[in-house]
Amino acid sequence: MTLLPTLAEIEAIAVTVDAVVPPTPQFTWPLLNERAGCELWVKHENHTAIGSFKIRGAVSYLARLLAREPGLRGVVAATRGNFGQAVAFAARRQGLPATIVVPHGNSVEKNRAMHALGAELIEHGDDFQAALVHSEKLAAERRLHWVPSFHPDLALGNTASALDFLRHAPPLDRVYVPIGLGSGICAMMAARDALGLATKIIGVASARAPAVALSFAARRLVAHPAATRIADGMACSTPNAEALEHILRGAERVVCVSDDEIEAGIRAYFSDTHNVAEGAAGAGLAAVLRERETLAGRRVGVVFTGGNIDAAVFARVLAIT
Repeated sequence: MTLLPTLAEIEAIAVTVDAVVPPTPQFTWPLLNERAGCELWVKHENHTAIGSFKIRGAVSYLARLLAREPGLRGVVAATRGNFGQAVAFAARRQGLPATIVVPHGNSVEKNRAMHALGAELIEHGDDFQAALVHSEKLAAERRLHWVPSFHPDLALGNTASALDFLRHAPPLDRVYVPIGLGSGICAMMAARDALGLATKIIGVASARAPAVALSFAARRLVAHPAATRIADGMACSTPNAEALEHILRGAERVVCVSDDEIEAGIRAYFSDTHNVAEGAAGAGLAAVLRERETLAGRRVGVVFTGGNIDAAVFARVLAIT
């Protein structure tokens, strides 16, 4: 599969994915509409079995992988949390052992969630990059399949949700999508193009992890250290080249939001909808609120990517006035 699937390909994978992960709702919330100054539709990917959109990509990836390589011994992946939960969930469903590598100091609650899904959890290194390198080494040593953090089959699985959003929400002028390595925004652009819509797709990056925004502006890959305190799912220091090529081709622009704005977005979601948002989800709303003055009279979409935030962090964010 390429990053330009046909509508038939998206509908086919949606049958596979939806059988495991039912479509999530899209709501428009009156209080949130008042705050955003527009008709805002929220795609609630926090309502999946792991509280994150990434589950769809992992289900799609492993289903297609096992169709090609039925004799797999197991899988290994690196993560800060949501991707590891997704891989562990999909692997357990297929009867495969999953080894997940996380950096030291990773979220205790996300580690517990991955362990509960049956994963062998290994802590290695001080950041995601060190965990990633170690996961590739383990794959070679143990003869396991290494699951990359970005792959067209991961993006394909996410198109199931993007297609559902674009088909079942009223026609949207814009959709704001947070960017980590890019499977979410690539899926949204693919579904938009397959449906032949004119909806503008706006990427959202953390100002403390601006590599994808810098790369978009320069029209080439630019690396930059990531140091966000709240949006670990967006803490990408080196964009994926394949995803970047697609983002350059299909995104309207990439908006950067600060950690303070992301935390304000988390508080706004809780105040206006009583949904708990993780950092990346808060970033999507933060970008909408930043561009509020340009949105009057428009119908806008935003992807609520997930709700996996540690209790202590959430309590700190809510306590800020």
